[in-house]
Amino acid sequence: MTNEYTQATDLDYAWLNFELDLPLDPMPDGSPNPFYVNRPGNPTSRLERELTRPYRQPPKYFFSGHRGSGKSTELRRLAVQPAIRQRFWPIHFSIGDQADVNNLDFRDVLLAIGGQMYRQYKAGGGKLPKQMLAELDSWRGQVEEHVTVAGSRIVDFDVESKLNVFFGEAGLKMKLEPKTRQELRQVFERNITGLVTVINDMTQAIHAQAKKPPLILIDDLDKPDLELAKGIFYERRAIMLQPICPIVYTVSSSLFYSPEFEGIRDRAIFLPNVRLHPQGRPTERDAEGYYTLRMFVHKRMSPDLITDDALDMAVRMSGGVFRELARVMRHAIDRAIAAGRGQVEPVDVAGAAAEIRGEYRRILSAEQRRLLQRVRGHNRMEEPDKLAPLLQMLAALEYANGEPWCDVHPALEALLDEMEAHGQNDNR
Repeated sequence: MTNEYTQATDLDYAWLNFELDLPLDPMPDGSPNPFYVNRPGNPTSRLERELTRPYRQPPKYFFSGHRGSGKSTELRRLAVQPAIRQRFWPIHFSIGDQADVNNLDFRDVLLAIGGQMYRQYKAGGGKLPKQMLAELDSWRGQVEEHVTVAGSRIVDFDVESKLNVFFGEAGLKMKLEPKTRQELRQVFERNITGLVTVINDMTQAIHAQAKKPPLILIDDLDKPDLELAKGIFYERRAIMLQPICPIVYTVSSSLFYSPEFEGIRDRAIFLPNVRLHPQGRPTERDAEGYYTLRMFVHKRMSPDLITDDALDMAVRMSGGVFRELARVMRHAIDRAIAAGRGQVEPVDVAGAAAEIRGEYRRILSAEQRRLLQRVRGHNRMEEPDKLAPLLQMLAALEYANGEPWCDVHPALEALLDEMEAHGQNDNR
């Protein structure tokens, strides 16, 4: 076993350090992860400030960003910030562990909130009052009258254990068993206020005992497609705002480009990509952006393992997306190893960019390529209905310095150059 967060001194270990889908957990003492790099103008700082201000109504925030922008890492970091822990009892979880993100419903989310609130508070040493436990057990019994969730094995347990099993089994069956999922949803549909009341009663009990309210941080709610996201956050917005605990919902970035965005815009926070050049000036470097992404690489591998030119090329080819930089580095490192080199060189990064370009070449339609040509020319967020899928697949990348703007993924520039060379230019 290797130390998970140690700077690599050889290319094989460096390849491991650029794993694509591994959010960075803070260290056990709450200190930042050794691989963590703070981004310029980090909007998560705004989220922390707003959460810790006085409020009359428990706030709800809708946290989003494009794939690979670091949302999961930032949410984990937020949960352990001293100001957050002093003010709240944070309850962080991934909806993907509790429900099927490809078939998600607002009732699944509410059940996950209630279940995680109960189980995490209990696991953290919290004790709910007996009267509260009795009320929860009564509600559990009412649900199980209509749906067999955990079977007869919970009968001989004490009340706390029954509830622990119920919430655990209900969440698992919601995720894996379509028939039980449908039955549970029907039960909650008939009495959705009962489920919300369970959440609110536990919120009040935890607040009274811990002297601070629970703060719910739900990761991976950005994974469902646009129609599911609309069903949860637009059509059922009023219900999702009813819990009396503060909540940070992650939401799909596609919702930000739809008319339904109006339903969440007052509490929406977007995590943009790292800007690498000013709008409309692609040859001019943003020094802070380049420094941030160079640090992303140097924290994971010794500077001796990559030439300076190769590193700058890798940063540029990432387009300012952390996950894309990890992808470029993995491809480039593998090429350097295959060639028998002990150092990543520009030719390796160029090969990595070609691989990425080849992936897009297979999936981009002629119309999408023409739209990308126009985006490259003006950098404006126009035709949102057509641009949204390109932003979702990272063929176009969004930035912010005041108003949002966008550019094409740098690896696609050669593809667009080919189109222009063949007379397929479209500047409309």
